[in-house]
Amino acid sequence: MSVLIGVDVGGTFTDVFVLDEGTGRARVAKVPTSRPDQSAGFLAGIGVHVPDLSTVGAVVHGTTAGTNALLERKGAKTGVITTEGFRDVLEMRRRDRRDTWGLRGEFHSVVPRDLRLEVPERVLADGTLHTQVDLDAVRSAAAELLEAGCAAVAVLFVNSYANPANEAAALAAVREVWPTPHVSGSSEILPEIREFERFSTSALNAYLQPEVAGYLDRLEAALKRGGSGGEFLIVQSNGGVMSVETACARPVRTALSGPAAGVTAAAYIAETTGYPDVITGDMGGTSFDVSLVTGGVPALSPQTAIDFGMVIRTPMIEIATIGAGGGSIAWVDKGGLLQIGPESAGSTPGPVAYGQGNTRPTVTDANVVLGRIDPENPIGGSLNRLDVEAAHEAIATHVGTPLGLDPLAAAEAILTVANARMAGAIRLVSIERGHDPKAFAFMPFGGGGALHATAMLREVGLARAIIPRYPGVTSAMGCVIADMRQDFVQTLNMMLADLTPETLAPILEGHVAEGLATLDAAQSPFAARRIVLSFDMAYLGQTHTVAVPVPLPEAPGGTVRPPDAETIATAFDATYRAAFGRLLEGGQRRVLNLRTSVTGTRPKFDLKTLAPEDGSDAEAARHGSRPVHFGEGWQDTALYHRLALPVGSVIPGPAILEQPDTTILIEPGYEGRVDAYGNLILSVTQPEGGS
Repeated sequence: MSVLIGVDVGGTFTDVFVLDEGTGRARVAKVPTSRPDQSAGFLAGIGVHVPDLSTVGAVVHGTTAGTNALLERKGAKTGVITTEGFRDVLEMRRRDRRDTWGLRGEFHSVVPRDLRLEVPERVLADGTLHTQVDLDAVRSAAAELLEAGCAAVAVLFVNSYANPANEAAALAAVREVWPTPHVSGSSEILPEIREFERFSTSALNAYLQPEVAGYLDRLEAALKRGGSGGEFLIVQSNGGVMSVETACARPVRTALSGPAAGVTAAAYIAETTGYPDVITGDMGGTSFDVSLVTGGVPALSPQTAIDFGMVIRTPMIEIATIGAGGGSIAWVDKGGLLQIGPESAGSTPGPVAYGQGNTRPTVTDANVVLGRIDPENPIGGSLNRLDVEAAHEAIATHVGTPLGLDPLAAAEAILTVANARMAGAIRLVSIERGHDPKAFAFMPFGGGGALHATAMLREVGLARAIIPRYPGVTSAMGCVIADMRQDFVQTLNMMLADLTPETLAPILEGHVAEGLATLDAAQSPFAARRIVLSFDMAYLGQTHTVAVPVPLPEAPGGTVRPPDAETIATAFDATYRAAFGRLLEGGQRRVLNLRTSVTGTRPKFDLKTLAPEDGSDAEAARHGSRPVHFGEGWQDTALYHRLALPVGSVIPGPAILEQPDTTILIEPGYEGRVDAYGNLILSVTQPEGGS
């Protein structure tokens, strides 16, 4: 048996989850994220528990390298070769504006206009080849971009989703002269209708290739130097994993990689625990990421905008993100209103209490001042002690004095605003989409999420919270749990009445063949292989589509057989009615895109291996008490070693449960119960004789 390692690199900490397949023993580690090269922290985190990499069977990585490169505009110098007349698609976007009500605004594409070159070629919307591509012009453009210092290039031809012939020929010509593999074609990255989304996704893919590929190559080389002969896999934004080769070729799929791994783990934990409907809240050092899971399945979105105008269209777990992490800075605006974030102190310099040079208070500083975090035992292990006095002074100076509050009231105000913002994000993915939060459990994770769990129950009206065994490294655990998955899309853009199984067959067979070949090339054993089919559909005349999952008919010999139009129509009617409450009688159904997902299900470990032994005394886990500030006063609060609490323990609030990767706060009026899997279930305290 070998060791499986999940590594999630966040803005403040790098989290590591180590699972010994032979013993079922899990170990965790938190180390500061290294900057600017995140690979140093990555290797340091693994080394905490696994100094000998020869025992490693697989390392699965949730990375923010691509996301950070986009947010900070630190990708490679990139060029574009496109159809005559279309060089400005990336700049025109959807004619949207950063500030809705402003009269002025600006947007700078990651590819400047002088590096977007046009060549003669044209394919019509129906796929007709109108003008053959001028390959001499393509080679000349590639040479010009190389001369300008471009490290990557994207070939973006109009309507190439309908007929990729011109673009394929141009890509071959570019690759003949381009000295690196950093060449992206829109028909390869996203063969889907809508020029801006396809152009944007493909250009951003090229922009990220040198940065992400270089980072992953360094990591892979370091693992091999350390003696690792196991797999190195990367988490995708859809919650699945892919090979390093795929990640280097399609780095755009790593957007929101780390948060997606967390949601994957949360869905597995919640369903195993018996609560398949859950709202997740990942609170790290920089952000608070919220996602909805129904029936054990995370909600997926077809696209996201990493920043204004930077649109990525690829299947990804739907995550709402706000700047309310532990390192988010509290400040008072010109109108005298207290604000939290979006600026974060990150890992360097970190909160004021870290003593590394920051002077502006953060959410973590407020928790420290109010006694909710033990200053003598900070999580992560990188500091011996937190500076409470410095945090107290920063809150007084930057929040208390401007608002006329004493430092304790100012710290309470910081947490009140932060909790209100987090509650708003939870309402966004639940109430505003027709879901009753009372039917959902809340699963906070990340280093800071468990400090705010009972506040979210109170603010939103959620029934209970589930605190995982290792909440601070849930995203790293999700790396170990995630399945290998490949997603494919092809635009059809035709009426359902005209769609036949014969039309679908070659497309579907191509998707499945490529997906299964990827699984066959992997070293991982798969418990099962699964093919999922869906269509983007709407009524004729509608712009926006609904995602319609359609079951694949059984076929002999393990082959796939496309569904017929009647099966697709039935699925569309059910999906549309569920979304909008009615059908448009007499409306003609249009099929825009075919989507295929090929998944290799990786073996899951038994969560009970993480659970503590039952039968011991909960009081043995108690290690004293300390005063903690709630509302307007201090209350003596019991302290527990969380990992030593036996199954069945019931801990009434106020209480603080401490463990190496996080701190859990149970406020007065709430209680926590340790379930059979080692999770802590938080709920309102039951009255005597209550159930």
